[in-house]
Amino acid sequence: MRIVVKVGTSTLAYSTGNLNIRHMEGLCKVLSDIKNAGYEVILVSSGAVGMGMGKLALRERPSELSLKQAAAAVGQCELMYTYDKLFSEHNHTVAQILLTAQDINDSERRQNFISTMLRLLELGALPIINENDTVATSELVIGDNDTLAAVVAQSIGAELLILLSDIDGLFTADPHKKHNATLISRVEKITPEIEALAGGVGSAVGTGGMVTKLKAARICVQNGCDMIIANGKDPSVLYDIIDGKNVGTRFIGDKTK
Repeated sequence: MRIVVKVGTSTLAYSTGNLNIRHMEGLCKVLSDIKNAGYEVILVSSGAVGMGMGKLALRERPSELSLKQAAAAVGQCELMYTYDKLFSEHNHTVAQILLTAQDINDSERRQNFISTMLRLLELGALPIINENDTVATSELVIGDNDTLAAVVAQSIGAELLILLSDIDGLFTADPHKKHNATLISRVEKITPEIEALAGGVGSAVGTGGMVTKLKAARICVQNGCDMIIANGKDPSVLYDIIDGKNVGTRFIGDKTK
């Protein structure tokens, strides 16, 4: 089984932008164990800009493009250094792939990306993908890693996309505002009513939110791939998902296409 796991900045870093070492160590250990069990694992990782903020002592996410790109350049180095170190401890080799919208939208570049991904998986590597924030402009930007993860899952024929964030899943209302809001465990079809439940952006150091997650779900569902939104505060939740337990919100892919 081929799975794509996306982790948000809020899962990898504190609100200061500094690395959450405990969470990252736990994530790499669990992913390594899942890979040892025979699964093909692709990691889509946010966090470069957030970690760059910590390294550069920036108090809030940059709005100026050049400052955001500078933070990404600094943060991406630390992000991949940490992943390489942690996965190496479990005898797994990682590979970095940075993408822009042009790499996805241009048919030749997209095919090159797919070919590289399939070869890396064949060689037993664990691809780690992020948007290339250092060079992305308004014309080249994908915009969020939820969408990027869905495009990756679609491109390489993954059976499952798991979005790990700081939320438990999709609720009937905002659980921070309504105590009687309930978790929706399964979505068979993305209706206008489901779309209306999406809120705004996520954490102060991230760019995601339920809007981008529903956008990702639409991409997955239309291409026959299931998608799960789950809370990433404890990476062992991935074991429950792999074991088929009812975790978070599962969007059911259309297998008829």
